[in-house]
Amino acid sequence: MDTNALFSRFPKTRPALSDRIRSIYAEHYKSNRSGGTPAASLSQRMERWLHRSVAADLASRTEGAETLELGAGTLNQIPYEEPLFHYDVVEPFAALYSDSPHRSKVRSFYGDMSEVPKDRRYDRITSIATFEHITNLPEVIAWSALLLKPDGQLRASIPSEGTPLWALGWRMTTGLEFRLKYKADYGELMRHEHVNTAAEVEAVLRHFFADVKVRCFGLSRWISLYQFIECKQPRVDACRAYLESAGLQPRS
Repeated sequence: MDTNALFSRFPKTRPALSDRIRSIYAEHYKSNRSGGTPAASLSQRMERWLHRSVAADLASRTEGAETLELGAGTLNQIPYEEPLFHYDVVEPFAALYSDSPHRSKVRSFYGDMSEVPKDRRYDRITSIATFEHITNLPEVIAWSALLLKPDGQLRASIPSEGTPLWALGWRMTTGLEFRLKYKADYGELMRHEHVNTAAEVEAVLRHFFADVKVRCFGLSRWISLYQFIECKQPRVDACRAYLESAGLQPRS
């Protein structure tokens, strides 16, 4: 994928939601994240692969790892990470974790990447089903790479957005349930939420990291429901160059 053409797409703009979808957005989101419907419950069980893949490296570590999770949501990754060492999160919507029983286990909460101290460095930066939502993804990835220790890694799991199997999967489960319950098109909501395809996410990561490995929950990238991406060896010069070109001051 041509990098210049790819980066010209960012920052992206979310398609506007209709009045009908906006009116039920909050209700659906809470029900979906809590597994409050049969389709949501099934989805959460399948998404365990995403959580376990991100946490798999911890089994081989002999000492604790400083971790920053991007888009931590309800803090549902924490049970897969325990026992925790130093665990920080970036999550702009505090209401998602305000009632979480895992809140006390987090060292620091940040509402945005810009709030993370400039001198802090992490062994691991993680993300579970978040990168497909981020409108300024290259900026977030570049900052993340600069926050890693020299031997650190970024570990991300994402849905296979933009592939036939992923589209079929949500249409036959959550999409069908959504239409029956709300008499509305779930596709409109998906287009609003998932602004990046899995291929775009991988391409951005490959630009900013020299060592990128992909594992799929399925037969291949194209025939899969989920993907796990492990990234090492940040391209520091590329990160700084991108942030400077975007009018941002990279960390020294």
